[in-house]
Formats: sequence, structure tokens, C-alpha cells
Amino acid sequence: MTTALLILAVVFTALMMFGVPVSFSIGIATLLALFTVTPTPNTALIVSAQRVASSLDSFTLVAIPLFILAGGLMNTGGIAMRLIDLAKVLVGWLPGSLAQISVVANALFGAISGSAVASAASVGATLSPLQRQAGYNMPICAAANVASSPCGLLIPPSGALIVYSLISGGTPVDVLFVAGYIPGILMAGSVMVWLAIIARRGELPTDVRRYSMNEAAHIFWRALPALAMIPIKIDKKKRKIINTTEADRETTLYTLVLGLLYRSLTLKTLVGSVINASVGTAVVMLMVGVSMTMSWLLASTGSVQMLGEAIIGVSSNPYVLLLLLNILLLVLGTFLDITPGLLIFTPIFLPVAMKLGISPVHFGIIMTFNLCIGIATPPVGSTLFVASRVSNVPLAQLTKPLLPMFAFMIVALGLVTYIPALSLWLPQVLLGKTG
Repeated sequence: MTTALLILAVVFTALMMFGVPVSFSIGIATLLALFTVTPTPNTALIVSAQRVASSLDSFTLVAIPLFILAGGLMNTGGIAMRLIDLAKVLVGWLPGSLAQISVVANALFGAISGSAVASAASVGATLSPLQRQAGYNMPICAAANVASSPCGLLIPPSGALIVYSLISGGTPVDVLFVAGYIPGILMAGSVMVWLAIIARRGELPTDVRRYSMNEAAHIFWRALPALAMIPIKIDKKKRKIINTTEADRETTLYTLVLGLLYRSLTLKTLVGSVINASVGTAVVMLMVGVSMTMSWLLASTGSVQMLGEAIIGVSSNPYVLLLLLNILLLVLGTFLDITPGLLIFTPIFLPVAMKLGISPVHFGIIMTFNLCIGIATPPVGSTLFVASRVSNVPLAQLTKPLLPMFAFMIVALGLVTYIPALSLWLPQVLLGKTG
């Protein structure tokens, strides 16, 4: 057991240091570790192949290509621009309005698409020219886009929460989705609070735009078809008319129809969205397959139990342990994207959390929140690189304005961690269950 765990850790770390993709690093390290716990190399190969195949044989995973495709269609089908216009109406009256708008737009886009990268790209590409023209501090604006774009991984639909549901042993996806609303809003709100503070200090323009009732009504009417899917899906799931996968299917079809009706979706952009969704799905599925194999190895060798007992041995105080788990996840999240992070750490930390009496739904939100902060940080922060590229702001200039935003987001994380009702109250009200 010790040998397998050592090989797994050393090989995985070495491959990551040499720049090998995460999925290949996990797969190779797991296979080499399997050689030490199976009778023959052939057995290790067979077991590995069987675990990959069985982990992908899940109806829940059908939702992943659907929501990836939906995010692509929203980005090219004219929906993103309508949501940005709505954000202008909602927060255009605040100081530093164009920076605040990017945060709200990311939250709205995330509530529909569930893609942090697509959100950062769409919002950044649309607002950056306007922000630069208005004399805004571009590093601050780009940093706001980076920090707020992961909101879409908490506000449903969320591929991250689907992955967590699978790896945690079947935590209800619909409950996880509803549980993510308030924490996602808190994440966005924490960034907006900081932007308001620095705008008052004169670091952002205090120009505001107030819309007339007719203008606001017109913009809301244009965005209403996209927004309508959120309450419709919640209501259908509440009444058990559809499950999560069916809801994502409806969202994808609905998005396609809207793009065609808006006449902004062409055959070329449709084909491009399908190809990008196929590539993205292949990457995620490979990662899920190899990570589930690694999780099985850790569980079968008793490594998960050993690590859990080691963590619990540090302190018997649940508040202290939650703090330690948050620190670990924040640190480790800087090196891993959210999907492999969930796949690797859920089987290790979830048993610990359950021993502390923490609901799997609540812990799933805590883990996702932590890793959402992680994907906005170097060295592997995907939204960081996307936002830097679309805003033409060098990465080196983003670090300083990002740090206080991270501090405010960590405060929001603390509230979500130590106040379970922020995650569990809404599922109880809307769905009548918390798990």
C-alpha cells in the first residue's frame, strides 16, 4: 500500500513538473502504482481499462457535453450580449460601473452556461474596449473579470457539481445545483464590494449610466427568453418532471433555437461550437476516467482511510479541521484545474467531512468554491490566461489587483463554510430536501 501510494505521488508530481497534461499524468501514475498491487502487469492493464470504462458508464455524465455545447452556443448565438446589456441596467448606476457590469454579466452568463472560460472570454472581449475607451484601469477590470468568471461553476448548470455528484457516490445533482445559487451570488458580491471600495477611493471612474424605464424594459425584454430557462428548470425539477440531464438537454435545444431566432447563429458557428464541445467533452471524459481509476486505487489500498485519519488526528475540533481543509484546497487548487481537483480530493476529504457531520451537499459547495478561487490563480488558472488575452493586459499586471479580490472571496468562502444554511436553505425551500 505504501509503495503504491509513494509511486502514485512521486510519478504524478514529476510528470506535472515536466508539463505533461493532468489526465495523462494521473493515468500513467495510477497505472504504475497498479503494477505494485496486482499479480501481473496484464492484470493491472485489465483493471485499469475496466475502471475507466465503468466510470464513464453513467447517465449523469451525459449532461457534460450538453452544457459545454450550450455554453458555446450562448457565446456565439447572441445571448451573451443580451445578458451584458441587462447587467448594464442592473448595476450601471454604481461607481466603477463598467467593472461592476463585468461581474454581474459573469454571474448571469454562468447561471445559463456554467462555463468559466466561456464567460471570461465573452464578457472580457465585449467590455474591454468600452472600459479602455472610458479611461478605466484595465488591470483592475481584467482582474474583476478573472475573479468573477468562476461564479458559473457554482451557479447552475455546473459541470463541476455534476463531476462531484459522480465521484461522491451519487449526491443528488439537483440539490447541488440549487445549493450553489447563494454561494455563487456571494462570490460575485464579494468582488463587487471591493470594486465599490476602490471606486470610492478614486481608482475607478465614478461615471454612472441611468436608464429610462422604457430603455430598461426593452433590454429586459430582449434578455428575458434566456433568463426564463432558470425558473422553468427549477420548477420542473421541483415537481420532478425532468432530471438534471434532461434539463441540460432542454437548455441546449433552447439555446440553439434562440440563436436561430436571433439570426446570430450561422452554420459555420454552429459547426464550430459542436467541434469545440466534442473536444472539451473528450478532455473531461478522459480526466474523469483516469481519476476514477485513481480514486478506486486509493480506496482499495486503504490510502483514503489512512489520509482521513491523519487529518482528523490533527485536531478534534470541527472548526479547526474545516479551516485546515480550506487552506489545503486553496493551496492545492492553485496547481490543479477544478475537474481534476474534485476528482482527486473528493474521495480523500469527503469521508473526513462526513465524520465531522457535514452534509455531502454542503461539502461539495465548499470544495467547489475553493477550487473556483484556484482556477483564477497562477500557474494553471484557465480564466486568468483567457481574461489576460482578451483584455490585452499582461499577466504580471493582474497579480496586484487580484490579491484583495481573493481576500474578499475568501471571506465569502468562510461564510459558506461555517454557515451551512447558505448552501442548504434554498434546496430545502425549493426542493424539500437537502441531500
